[in-house]
Amino acid sequence: MRLTVRHKTHYRYDAPLANAMQQIRLTPKTGPAQTVIDWKIDAPGMDRATAYEDAFGNLVHMVSAHGMSEEVEITASGTVDTFDVNGVIGFENGTSSPPRIFTRFTPQTKANQAIRRLAAAAEKDDLISGLHELMHSIRDKVDYKVGVTETHATAVSALANGEGVCQDHAHIFIAACRSIDVPARYISGYLLLEDEQSSEAHHAWAEAFVPDLGWVGFDISNAICPTDRYIRLTTGLDSRSAAPIRGIRFGGQEENMDVEVDVEQATRQQQQQQ
Repeated sequence: MRLTVRHKTHYRYDAPLANAMQQIRLTPKTGPAQTVIDWKIDAPGMDRATAYEDAFGNLVHMVSAHGMSEEVEITASGTVDTFDVNGVIGFENGTSSPPRIFTRFTPQTKANQAIRRLAAAAEKDDLISGLHELMHSIRDKVDYKVGVTETHATAVSALANGEGVCQDHAHIFIAACRSIDVPARYISGYLLLEDEQSSEAHHAWAEAFVPDLGWVGFDISNAICPTDRYIRLTTGLDSRSAAPIRGIRFGGQEENMDVEVDVEQATRQQQQQQ
């Protein structure tokens, strides 16, 4: 499937910025489930300092803003061909972190007794079957509801509340996997929704490492493995390390952020022209 994406992040401040530096992880990479056809990042008024690949294999652009601006806008857009691989990303070579790194707990992915009880569902001879059961168990216990958790909510608090969003579902799944020594990582990206549904700012799911298959994706919020309606964008230990945009600023005081994401399937005519 050929998908087009336009992701705009607009910051407004109640006083002019003196200086700002942003790490932008808004460039998807070609892999088993997708081929990037074209992609660009526009950040008017910001200087590009450097680009590098981080420890998790994400392409990072460093940009900075100097002067007395009260608004900053960053837009990522492009075209990606996606493939349904039943969620199986497989084994990776190169600069990506080894699977063992993803057994490390973070503040957002710590496990407690309740999460360890959930994880027992995955402790089977057939690990992939156990992971599917874990995904459904989490979805049954944590309703999808927007606005009930904070950005830095933990897996423990989200499970206790019984409500959350895709980020919370992914953190619980990751915490459960790591509690039984199964490597698991956080993925952020884009999802083509059904007609008439507006796109989320970004979607999130998890991937677990299965010895015979490699990395396998699980979208707990939708209780499925990712299909060709998904674009993988960033990878990390949790939502913080996989955040599409992170940075520091001086001045500006109060910050207001608006995010607009449009994900569409390219028309047949456009696909033929490409």
